[in-house]
Amino acid sequence: MTIFTSKLTAVSIVAMAIFSTHAIADDDLNHIDAVSKQFGLISMEEAKIKALAAKPGVIKDADLEKRKFGKGWDYEFEIIDADGKEWEVNIDAKTGKVSGVHRDWF
Repeated sequence: MTIFTSKLTAVSIVAMAIFSTHAIADDDLNHIDAVSKQFGLISMEEAKIKALAAKPGVIKDADLEKRKFGKGWDYEFEIIDADGKEWEVNIDAKTGKVSGVHRDWF
């Protein structure tokens, strides 16, 4: 019985870690949606389409960042291209224009 209990405990811990991560991600997306609506910004989905058009690949991470000195907002995407290289693509959250495509060296 103790082996079964240990395995059950391990599986429970892993399951809690997985499901709690998704809850945090959903909270982040809800916050991003609320901020974009509040400030009249394009949606995360619109920005994602523009980012992938600028640098095709798979999105590893996405965030909405406030620029320094109150100069607006950018969607920031980390994209892995077909060669496995990581890129950072910034989309102006107000206009939808690509504001930067840079290779991430680290």
